[in-house]
Amino acid sequence: MRKVVSLFFILPLAFLLFEVSRAQEIEAKGYDFLKRAVDQVSEQNIASTIRALQAFKTRNLLSEPRGKNSGIAAARDWLLTEFRKIPGLEVVDDGYRLPKQGQRIVKDTELHNVVAIKKGKADRERIIIVNAHYDTIAVSQDGRFHYEDINTEAPGANDDASGIAALLEMARLIAPLETQATIHLVAFSGEEQGLVGSTLYAQKMKQQGKNVEAVLTMDMISNVKAGNGYIDSTRVRVFSDDPSDSPGRELARYVKRVAEQVYPSFEVSLIYRADRFGRGGDHTPFVQEGYAGIRFTEARENYSVQHSTQDLIENLSVPYCADVTRVVLAATLSLACAPEAPVVTSERGGPLLGRGQGYDAELRWKWEGNPEKIAGFKVYVRDTKAPYWERCYFAGKADTFVLRNVSIDDLTFGVSALGQDGLESLVSVYRLPPRRRAEYRFEEIK
Repeated sequence: MRKVVSLFFILPLAFLLFEVSRAQEIEAKGYDFLKRAVDQVSEQNIASTIRALQAFKTRNLLSEPRGKNSGIAAARDWLLTEFRKIPGLEVVDDGYRLPKQGQRIVKDTELHNVVAIKKGKADRERIIIVNAHYDTIAVSQDGRFHYEDINTEAPGANDDASGIAALLEMARLIAPLETQATIHLVAFSGEEQGLVGSTLYAQKMKQQGKNVEAVLTMDMISNVKAGNGYIDSTRVRVFSDDPSDSPGRELARYVKRVAEQVYPSFEVSLIYRADRFGRGGDHTPFVQEGYAGIRFTEARENYSVQHSTQDLIENLSVPYCADVTRVVLAATLSLACAPEAPVVTSERGGPLLGRGQGYDAELRWKWEGNPEKIAGFKVYVRDTKAPYWERCYFAGKADTFVLRNVSIDDLTFGVSALGQDGLESLVSVYRLPPRRRAEYRFEEIK
């Protein structure tokens, strides 16, 4: 693939090389912090959570209350208790009444998301939502879904007790730390009825004007052996929606870049698609509201046990689930502790990218935080067809960067903020707003 070459800068080359080297030294501090965090992930804790949730027999949204040891109400109470055991979190029972509707909600019911909030220190609220779903469903004896059959056992160890186990373990590790962004650790309900809980929460965030920076969904993250016998235990798939410069796609690139530096033995495999064919996850409602959302899912699925009574911990890999937890934890902490991303659009929404001297790429950005807290800004460049960023330059604390004799038509550009602690913001990509459809008044000539 063609690389970006012959870039001439307005700054001396020796100065640029020194600045890049200094930036790399600062970044090393950030990666050391993240490595210490992921080293604390406990397989024992993860296994214990999966077993506890599996023991409720079913967590179907519509399951009847059957005592403290069975059904979704009992599972919800258990989750609330577990999150409330963790100091430093604000735990919320996010409840809704749902009347009978559609083909899946076959009776009036209640839906409760469990939300644990880790408050950030930033002056302007930034929110990162990490989530999984705790409800389950299983096919009936005839092998088909009957949504009125609400008490068939559905242990849901992989789908999605595995994601909840990762979420709870992350909560324990994140809670004692100081972060800039606020983190919402959310156990959604009603996913199996059509992403109901996440849809309601995404709409709430939008209606309240919340600044949601990233949404990371973990759904089925502990299976390594497919039904055809194929084993894949060294990578996780991350799905992100089109186009190539969408907020979700850029979030996925960020996860891969950070996680593979921190935990290089495990691959983050980016899938440039909203989700698996014909299927959906709890990141989708947030993407529909305009937020950056991605989904983490095991590399190989076993369709023979999904949505069945055989979705049990005995058929899963707890070490693999711990690996995925480390990946998501590294990315989440990096985002939450990093400075806010620069703004690369004008007040009217246009990109701050111009043709300096007619033939140069002139990048400008705005950043209103405390300059003492950042080491500087990083400029990224890639071919429009390239899956990842190909070049990176350190711009110091300037708010402008010029690439001589570089066409802004042929490349994609972005800029990020690097904190003094070595942790980096998301890359803000220079995007063109969609063109408005033109309409003209006219009178046809006959």
